[in-house]
Amino acid sequence: MSPSASSAPSDYPLIADHGLIGDLQTSALVATDGTIDWFCAPRFDSPSIFGCLLDHAKGGHFRVRPAVEEVTTKQLYFPDTAVLVTRFLTEGGVGEVVDFMPVSEPGTATDRHRLVRMLRCVRGRMGFDIEVAPRFDYGREAHHTRLLDDGIVFQGHTTAITLNLVRQPGDEQLGQLQVDAEGDVHAHLELTAGQVRGVVLETGTAVPVRRIHTDEVRALFDETVHFWESWLAQSTYEGRWRETLNRSAITLKLMTYAPTGAIVAAPTAGLPEQVGGERNWDYRYTWVRDASFSVYALLGLGFTDEAVALGHWLADRVEEQAGRDGAGPLKIMYRVDGSSDLSEEVLDHWEGYRGSSPVRVGNGAADQLQLDIYGEAVDSIYFAARRGLQAGHRGWQKLSEVIDWVSEHWDQPEEGIWETRGGRQDFTYGRLMSWVALDRGIRLAQENGRPAPVDRWRTERDAIYNQVMDRGFSPERQAFVQHYKTQVLDSALLRMTTVGFVAPNDPMWLSTLAAMDEELVTDSLVYRYDPEASPDGLRGSEGTFSLCTFAYVDSLARAGQVDKARITFEKMLTYANHLGLYSEEIALNGEQIGNFPQAFTHLSLIDAAITLDKALDRAQEHHPVSA
Repeated sequence: MSPSASSAPSDYPLIADHGLIGDLQTSALVATDGTIDWFCAPRFDSPSIFGCLLDHAKGGHFRVRPAVEEVTTKQLYFPDTAVLVTRFLTEGGVGEVVDFMPVSEPGTATDRHRLVRMLRCVRGRMGFDIEVAPRFDYGREAHHTRLLDDGIVFQGHTTAITLNLVRQPGDEQLGQLQVDAEGDVHAHLELTAGQVRGVVLETGTAVPVRRIHTDEVRALFDETVHFWESWLAQSTYEGRWRETLNRSAITLKLMTYAPTGAIVAAPTAGLPEQVGGERNWDYRYTWVRDASFSVYALLGLGFTDEAVALGHWLADRVEEQAGRDGAGPLKIMYRVDGSSDLSEEVLDHWEGYRGSSPVRVGNGAADQLQLDIYGEAVDSIYFAARRGLQAGHRGWQKLSEVIDWVSEHWDQPEEGIWETRGGRQDFTYGRLMSWVALDRGIRLAQENGRPAPVDRWRTERDAIYNQVMDRGFSPERQAFVQHYKTQVLDSALLRMTTVGFVAPNDPMWLSTLAAMDEELVTDSLVYRYDPEASPDGLRGSEGTFSLCTFAYVDSLARAGQVDKARITFEKMLTYANHLGLYSEEIALNGEQIGNFPQAFTHLSLIDAAITLDKALDRAQEHHPVSA
């Protein structure tokens, strides 16, 4: 894998041509050709070990593929699990690589993680070529390779991985094993129908090299399948889209850092919102906004433990940061362990996905002022409290401090939900969610008998309401607009009815929905806003935002436009990849773009489906179908 000046676009798989595996502390992407092209360890936000998704020549990979040219590939998840099966169909036979990460004590943070690649021939004969080419620390840390009888050690200055071979008694060393000049390993393995072999990659220093019997790998497979089946069995969802929501639930679980309960926005960094453009962000962190929305989705499906853990993570952030001077008591995002150092840097030595540069790690938006996060956080706490998950005395004291801060600071310009880098504005959505923070704070105090300056909160809440109605609604557009100095629409405002700010049948809202339908909706897909009409400080354009499409479904259903909501939802489901996964955005040609898979998209899918189910049930009650 020698370096080259640049790679051809054809060297990169489509973003959608991947499945996700993980062990609730980190994860890996597996392309449909059997290549692991993105894997960071020991955590989601750690430097990469394999990263050729962002630089084909320099990023590193772990490839398993048939040793023939003509191959048809298929990919599926073992039902109701995060065990990924990539199938290879050739003239000589059918083979599979079964990829999974065993889930062992997920709540204890560790640098030891196992990635199992179980190879099997299911029909005829198959020869597998295996290439293991790690590139530690985003390709910046060199390594040397030690070839031992039962495995291989790749040792860098601070990073190490061990590759243990899966064999039967009497097996010779893995056939044709070679180490090239760059310290990468190449191997060939011939299997006949019924044979199972493979490799187990383990991260961490001082991991022993040992021979692994096929029975051990089969046992790990069975244990992993059982873990996921047992976890999914907790779901209480019995609606129309059960299989789709099950996959979204598993995907959200895969993006959860179990030691703290935090959910990353996506397990990837640098995947472009426009191929060849500069909108390439690192999403391997936990946004207060995403975490708050996740509480609704998880509780909506019956996953109480996950919602409680995420609620504790949010509560910890509130308790740590209450009273902090500057941008506000909360940062907009954190690392999965709750730390807040997200300094942004550019990986100049990587060319980026299909030439999309710069490749950024870290996230400079972490220090922005985004007022909406307070409403989302308090609303999720209120939502959980209504389901019996109440905060204790100290938690209420700290939450009150945060709500007090909102009551004093809501009337100021900010960067807004979309993290624009074009300067602060009086964003309508930020005002809307500040109203939510105060409204839910008042409700929590009154419904639970907690001490609070309710009169002051009510005064400020009502002031926000009147300001939004006076300045956030454009008589010319007959719609609520992005901020007070523009006529531009913003699909973030689709949440206005969800949070109860306006009634779904209010004429002001119906005209807003009609205006969005005309300006932001294209054959059911929804743009966030028009960046040409509202410059955001970045060059280029972007695709439709999948979160917003599902929010549009939710709004249509609440407004009584049930048939339109359903066809919009069903159309959106066709944009999922072959495994039911979604990235952040959809390009004009229908290609998935942006970081992948994206938690925001999957949790909004869950919310939209639950809302739509209820609306369809009500419609059937009023208009039953005759026999």
